[in-house]
Amino acid sequence: MSEITTRGAKVAILVGITLVLIGFAFPLLFIVNTALKTQAGFYADPSGITTTLEFGNFVDAFTQVDFARFLLNSALYTLVSASVGTVASLLVAFPVARGFLKRSSVWNIVFILALFLPIALVTQFQLLLRLGLYNSQLGYILLLASAVGISPLLIVSYLRSFPIELDEAAAIDGVGYFRYLATFVVPLTSPVLITCFILQALGVWNEIILATVIFSDSDKYPAALGLHAFQGAYSSQWPLLAAATLIVGLPIVVLYASLQRFFVAGALTGAFKG
Repeated sequence: MSEITTRGAKVAILVGITLVLIGFAFPLLFIVNTALKTQAGFYADPSGITTTLEFGNFVDAFTQVDFARFLLNSALYTLVSASVGTVASLLVAFPVARGFLKRSSVWNIVFILALFLPIALVTQFQLLLRLGLYNSQLGYILLLASAVGISPLLIVSYLRSFPIELDEAAAIDGVGYFRYLATFVVPLTSPVLITCFILQALGVWNEIILATVIFSDSDKYPAALGLHAFQGAYSSQWPLLAAATLIVGLPIVVLYASLQRFFVAGALTGAFKG
């Protein structure tokens, strides 16, 4: 009876995994299928399997609307915002983890509550307007960098696994606060810092709502918002839009794949340590 139960559980797990894979793979395959169609072929059979391999759609996606500019904008926003946000998360998390601030547990609650607060678009818009940063790449980057999300919590949990004696030894040797962070803490916490960087980079790269509100100049659009260039008032270039969507998704997939081992290590350690 137990053997039958074990076998049934394995079958159920395999079925569940298969369904999840289908759920994730089907939209991706649909986009790839659309990207390889001609415009006429898409309108003739939008959901059918393509009979052509129009790889030129990927080239046209770059040339027709200067899509390379949008990708460069997104790269700038992502690298700068995620880097600044990760450094800010470390600067906030370290004194909380070491108990330099009173009522550290209260700060942890603040970090958690911040995750559930709604995005104050009207307030952010008015703030940038009054600071003269509306339609400014700097203003957009500053707002994105401030959205640190779960990063402080992960770093706090990770830091609590390190002995306090390390801090005391560095203080005896005359190592300053910021030098200690840069030369000791950063190397020791690199897995969780990379995890925080990836999480923030994902959010910045896919961000579209804030960019719609902040930018009036299309030359400053990120790639996610630049996809609207393929949609017109009377017709849309769906194959080119699908090709551009794949192009937008590729860099962040490559980033995650290259840093996956750090991401898994940092996420698990930051979640369970402390």
